[in-house]
Amino acid sequence: MRILLTNDDGIYAPGLRALRLELQKIGTVEVVAPATEQSATGHSVTLNNPIVVQEIYDEKMARIGWAVEGRPADCVKLALRELLGYKPDLIVSGLNAGSNAGINVLYSGTVAAAIEGAFFGITSIACSLEYTKPRPMDFNTGAGLARQIVEQIINKKPAPGALFNVNIPSLENGPVLGVRVAPQNTSTYEECFDKRTDPRGRTYFWLGADFTCPNPTPETDTAALRDRFITVTPLQFNLTEHTQLEEMYSWNWTL
Repeated sequence: MRILLTNDDGIYAPGLRALRLELQKIGTVEVVAPATEQSATGHSVTLNNPIVVQEIYDEKMARIGWAVEGRPADCVKLALRELLGYKPDLIVSGLNAGSNAGINVLYSGTVAAAIEGAFFGITSIACSLEYTKPRPMDFNTGAGLARQIVEQIINKKPAPGALFNVNIPSLENGPVLGVRVAPQNTSTYEECFDKRTDPRGRTYFWLGADFTCPNPTPETDTAALRDRFITVTPLQFNLTEHTQLEEMYSWNWTL
C-alpha cells in the first residue's frame, strides 16, 4: 500500500514523525507536508505567491519527503499533481497536536488536507490527538492507536474518496476506553480573547488557547471524546442542504 502522509503542524512536527513510523508498518509512506506550522488555516490555498518545495532528509540522511512552503491543501494538490508521479492508495493527515472534533473541523488544516485528498477520489483520513495539559504529548502511543484505526478503516474497503475524521482522547487523563463511531457535534465552543494594549496605545486581541465545548450534543464526537473514546466520523464535503433545496425548487423566482 502506498500512503501519502501530510499534516498542518509542519514536516518537523513530532506527531507526523511518530505517525510516519507507524504507517510504515502497513505500507510505503511518502511525506508531503508544510514547511512551517499551518494550524487553523482551513482549506485555504496559495494563489498570489510561488510555492517553494524542498526535499527533506533525517539525521541519517534518509529521505523523508517534501517540505512545502504553503498550506495543507497545497501539499496534497502538489503531491498528487506534481511530486509523486503516482496515485497513492491512501492519504493520512496528522497526527495533529490537538483534537479536531465538532465545528473545529471547519477551521482545521489537518481535516482540510484530508478533504483535498477525497476530492481526488482517494480514501483520506484525518487523525488528531487531544491534549488537555501543557506538557509533552505522547505522540508515540497516539500514533499507534491512530494506525490501528486506519488499518480497520482500510480493511473495510471504503468507497473511493471516502473521508474520515479520527480523534484520540487526551492520554494524560487515563486510558482510552474504546472506539465510537459518532456524528460531528455542532454545538458552539467557548472562546475567549485576551484584550491588550500595544506600546503605541493601540488595542489588540489575542485568541486564547482554551477551546472547550461546554454542552456537547449527546452521542456526538465531542461528547464521546470527553468520555475518553476514540471517535471516528465519516465526513462529506458537499455542503448542499438538500431539504431546503427541495423546498426552494417550488419558489416562484422573479426578476
